[in-house]
Amino acid sequence: MKFEGLKKAYRQAGQRVGAMLVAPSGRQMQGMLFGIGALLLVAGLMDGAVAYTERSSYNDDRVAEAADVVLIYLNGAFGALVMIACGIGAILSSAFGQYRAALGLMVVAVGSFILRSLVATWFNDQSLQAQGGAQGE
Repeated sequence: MKFEGLKKAYRQAGQRVGAMLVAPSGRQMQGMLFGIGALLLVAGLMDGAVAYTERSSYNDDRVAEAADVVLIYLNGAFGALVMIACGIGAILSSAFGQYRAALGLMVVAVGSFILRSLVATWFNDQSLQAQGGAQGE
């Protein structure tokens, strides 16, 4: 007799869970999607956390080569072309009143001009310097 209330509460909770799984409301659906996303994120981070072992070593020569090629192009004729095109675009944008676009184009123009020194300032570029010296820069 004293378990009748508990049985009724258990039955109602089961019906609510069943209804939620069969026809969830928008708020319940958001909660389930959030839970699934959090589970996927945690599972992905756990896999990446165990990827490093003491026996493995990272060789960044290919990455350094690719970065060096990009920086060589941006410091060469292509960088000059980007800088001039963005400078002209900034002048035209400001003439037409698009000051946000002009500011963005100026950032790109100046960035393409000083990119290698920014990389040398903020990142470890010893492998890039070694490859640049080998290519005759």
